Parts: sequence; structure tokens; C-alpha cells
Amino acid sequence: MHGSSALSSQETAELLARAGAMVPTLRARAAQCEAEGKVPDETIRDFQEAGFFRILQPARWGGFEMDPEAFYAAQMKLAEGCMSSAWVLGVVAVHNWQLALFDPQAQADVWAEDSSTLIASSYMPRAKVVPVDGGYRISGRWGFSSGVDHCAWVFLGGLVPDPEGGAPDYRTFLVPRADFTVDRIWDTLGLRGTGSQDVVVEDAFVPAYRSHRSKDGFAATSPGLKLNDAPLFKLPFGQIFVRAVSSSAIGALQGALDQFRDYAAGRVSSNDFSRTADDPDAQVIVAETAAAIDEMKLTLNRNFAALMAGARAGEVPALDQRLLFRFQSAQVLDRCAQLITRLFYSCGAQGVYRTSPLARTFVDIHTGRTHVANNPLKVGRNVGGVMLGNANSDTFV
Repeated sequence: MHGSSALSSQETAELLARAGAMVPTLRARAAQCEAEGKVPDETIRDFQEAGFFRILQPARWGGFEMDPEAFYAAQMKLAEGCMSSAWVLGVVAVHNWQLALFDPQAQADVWAEDSSTLIASSYMPRAKVVPVDGGYRISGRWGFSSGVDHCAWVFLGGLVPDPEGGAPDYRTFLVPRADFTVDRIWDTLGLRGTGSQDVVVEDAFVPAYRSHRSKDGFAATSPGLKLNDAPLFKLPFGQIFVRAVSSSAIGALQGALDQFRDYAAGRVSSNDFSRTADDPDAQVIVAETAAAIDEMKLTLNRNFAALMAGARAGEVPALDQRLLFRFQSAQVLDRCAQLITRLFYSCGAQGVYRTSPLARTFVDIHTGRTHVANNPLKVGRNVGGVMLGNANSDTFV
């Protein structure tokens, strides 16, 4: 299973069927995922066997090279069962796409012996970078490395100083497990199962070929494109990654809506014996949530269809288009947080128990909203400023 794939293709239908079949299992494991502070090992094995990590991976390394719409459809479906598990899939599987942009030797370092090897990340520009012969020596501490317990390598962000005193060059450094340690600090309100621990590196050598320039990702001039020349890998990195940390909320909201409908259909208030199904406020929030989910999915698919059409035509997407698409991704968590809050209130006092079908999704979505990529205010100010004639200040588009 590989090659370009339209969302309605048989291969994608089979992929989504496997994701759908896994939803009850993920829902049953959600408490374990939260208690252990990481996605269960058996869930990662299930994802591997189902091929979910290979959706965006290069075909030459056993990947499917499917379109982003297929990948995010699978992520959203899995999030109906467990948002933490789907979040980790989204972030970690996107790294298989980014590694395709690296020098071919870096790809071989990770996948030559085992093409199912996984990569974690923290893109914070935290690295203390010292250029040396053949590469760099880096040190630092990075936070929020989702799924790192399951990964043998990690992408870490850093700024390489300009020897002529100009603006530093943002790079992603590829570091093996032997060169980093994991500090288990993850104790959060929501998304506890993502296991987004801290990563610590002390004076590790990174060969130059194991670094990737953000400028190359923006301009589609990455060294890996000589080997992986499919249109998929010519998409801007910023467009791919931001959806990895927003799309799981759409699926989680759908799962919460399904559970709310089951809960509310038979709920009777212990105070006035009224049925939730007859509550006009509950009726409206159910309708509005369903409509919003449909709209957010349509927007995601429309945007990636446009980006893929341009990539197939050899066109670099225009900045105004990229900025709009970036903003639409950033709006997702804010919208989902507002909707899950209203569903949560409609559960009544019974909804405050941890066993409530919506309680975990409520805190997970609100936690996901705090990710820097999901702040619509910061992104929106830049987009609106550009529309009014100011210079663009966001390179992660």
C-alpha cells in the first residue's frame, strides 16, 4: 500500500476501517494511558501493525506516501477513542515525513536496520550550539516531547549562530537515544497519556547531515527531496506539523459528542425529572457541535487538497494562502474547547465525576489548546497584520 491516495480510495477506506475498529479498544485503554502517563506499549504495537505510522513515510523505506487527508482522517478517527493516543500518533508519525527531508544518510541511520523505528521531537530552539569540524556539538533541555518513551531518536530545535553576525539559522538536530536522557516530569491536568517528557542532552556531537534547516523546509529545497521527490514531501513543514497537534481535538470532540448523545438520551434530572433530550440548550449544542466538526474536517481536507494540487504542479504555495491555512488550524482547539465546555455543562452535576464520559475529553482538549501552535490570537494577529500591509513575522507556515 503506497503512492498518492485520494481520500475516497479503497486503500484509504481500509485504513480508516482499521482505525474505526480500534476506537472501542482505545476507549477501554484510556484510563490506563492516563494512569501510566504514556500511550500503552500494546497500543503502539497496534498502530505499527495497522500501518498508521507509515502513512506519510517514504515508499523507499516501506511507507505508504499517502496524502495528508488520509493521515489526518485516521488520526481523527482514533481520537474518538483516546485523544492522547491519537496526539502521539500525529506527532510521531509526522516525524517520518520530516525525516524524508533530511540528507539520505540520516534516513539510513534511522531506518536501514528497522524501518519501523520511531522519532520523537521538541522543536523549542533550546540547543546551545557550537559549530565544530563535520557538524555541531549541542547541549540543552527541551520540554513537551510527546511519545518519547517509544522512540529511539529525537528531533531537537536549535539556533546556529551566523559567523558574520546575521540572523541565526534555525535547525532541527537528529539525535540518537544514546545521546539523550529523558526526565520524567509529565504530571498534567490533561493529555496525561501523551507522556510529553523533558529531553536532556549534554555535549553531544551531531553530524552536519543530521541537521535540517527550517529555511529549506519553507522553500522546498531540502536535501532529501533528491531521493524522495513525491509531491507529498514538497509541502511546507509548517502546514503538516500544525495539523498534527490540532486534528486530534476534532476527533476527540466527535467521540465526546457520540458519548453525550448516548448519555443524554436516557438522562433524567434528579431535581425536576426533566429529560436532557428535551432540553432546548442541549439540543442546540448537539446540533452546533456536529455542524462545527463537519466544517472543520471540510476545511482541513480542502486546504490539503489545494496544497497537494500545487505540489503536483510544481508550484510553491503563496504566502497569503499559507497564512490563512495556518490560522484555520490554530482556530481548531479554541473552537473545540468552547464546544466541549458547553457539552460538559449539559451533562449536569453528574458530569463532574472522573468516570463521566466527557470529563477526560474536556481536560484533554483544553490542555491541547495551550500548545503554541494552537494559539489563534498570536497567529491571527500576524495574519490580520499581513492583510493590512505589515510584514509577515511567522516562518512556521
